[in-house]
Amino acid sequence: MQNTLSFFSRLTKRALSADSLLCVGLDPHPDFLHRSTAGEAGDFCLRLIEATADLACAFKPNSAFFEVYGAEGWTVLREVIAAVPEGIPVILDAKRGDIASTAQAYARAVFEELGADAVTVSPYLGGDSLQPFLTDPRYGVFLLCKTSNPGAADLQALSIGQGEPLYLRLAHLASIWNVSDNLGLVVGATDPAALAAVRAVAPDLWLLAPGVGAQGGDLEAAVRAGLRADGLGMVLPVSRGIARAKDPRAEAARLREVINRARQMAKGDVGVHPGLSPSLAALADDLLEAGCVRFGEFTLKSGLKSPIYIDLRILTSRPDLLAHVAAAYIPLLKGLKYDRLAALPYAALPIATAISLQTGQSMVYPRKEVKDYGTQAVVEGGFEQGETVVLIDDLATTGGSKFEAVERLRKAGLEVRDVVVLIDRMGGAAQALAEAGYNLYTVFTLAELIDHWAGTSQVSVEDAAEVRRYLGIGDRGSGIIE
Repeated sequence: MQNTLSFFSRLTKRALSADSLLCVGLDPHPDFLHRSTAGEAGDFCLRLIEATADLACAFKPNSAFFEVYGAEGWTVLREVIAAVPEGIPVILDAKRGDIASTAQAYARAVFEELGADAVTVSPYLGGDSLQPFLTDPRYGVFLLCKTSNPGAADLQALSIGQGEPLYLRLAHLASIWNVSDNLGLVVGATDPAALAAVRAVAPDLWLLAPGVGAQGGDLEAAVRAGLRADGLGMVLPVSRGIARAKDPRAEAARLREVINRARQMAKGDVGVHPGLSPSLAALADDLLEAGCVRFGEFTLKSGLKSPIYIDLRILTSRPDLLAHVAAAYIPLLKGLKYDRLAALPYAALPIATAISLQTGQSMVYPRKEVKDYGTQAVVEGGFEQGETVVLIDDLATTGGSKFEAVERLRKAGLEVRDVVVLIDRMGGAAQALAEAGYNLYTVFTLAELIDHWAGTSQVSVEDAAEVRRYLGIGDRGSGIIE
């Protein structure tokens, strides 16, 4: 009976039954072989399959190490794919990419002639070049998004506008193109920040994350950054690390255990605040590492004294982190009804601009100081009176600056119902806004951040306790909210 499940339904089924996100790479590099022949390459792969089949969620042969042997290598590749036990998906690492009839021929070769279940594809030629590979939901595509090689930044990280790198635009498009549950992304495990940013933009897509092991990727950091909230959504391929091991099966078992332990940590079972998803936990870590958070004694704009200072203006010099921050707003914005974004100067201007670039949504902003020359505009940007805007800011403390901005927007004829910020400092803004008829939506509360950082030992017990006393929530010791 022909299998009618979509590719990622089948991959999910396998990942759950094997309790594994480990993908075993089948790369018969000549250095690994006694004799550099097609037959020896095939035998090498068959031994790996036999040793690791019960531990793998998928196998990933690299076509280059077979094609090098010509027609005989192609035959051996077909035999290797056929040897993978039924129910275990095979992802052919071939990085195809072309258009029209040529792409159709590539798709037929991969899926029908070779028998692979999925293939890696280059997106450089655009959406129409992918369609021949996506036509049948049973077959999957992993689209190159942010690869693990050092030169990836040459093109993939290029800004296509302030705050948005090319790879994040691609991730956004992939979410739109994935209409048959058979399109995922390749995002290198060597760049956890990129993994987290992609996960925020594409919360449902499966990610193939190469780079663990020989390329230096931090497995735990990669899992925490790229895992979905359901503990799935990632495939972690390892080739050389298993192939070179004295006991490939033992090494595969060890890697599966390490991955599963990292999955548990990412889900909040060990030292991670249970309210933070893996991608938000990674963002919290990046904000701390970037110096956006400092501890001491500070006077805020509201006049309040605080033991913690959060400075998101630093994001202007960290485009990668800015893009990640902007992506974290998007899930909140999807549930709101509005015509335009409205950024509150100054710290929120780059954030809202990055959101606008990632989503294509129009943006305006109320001026702090109205010019006495030119148009003397109170609100900059194009809009129509009567439209609804959602106010974007970086932080919320008492809500005072939000009311000032709302008043300017209202005078210009715009309606405001909702305010979205990255961090609620828990200084009364939510209640003040609610009493005035506005809704406050936050990516983080300060309590969540402190609990997460303290729970992962990134912030001292003393600093965490001082912030908790400031917030009036007491010292919870472990940093985990019960």
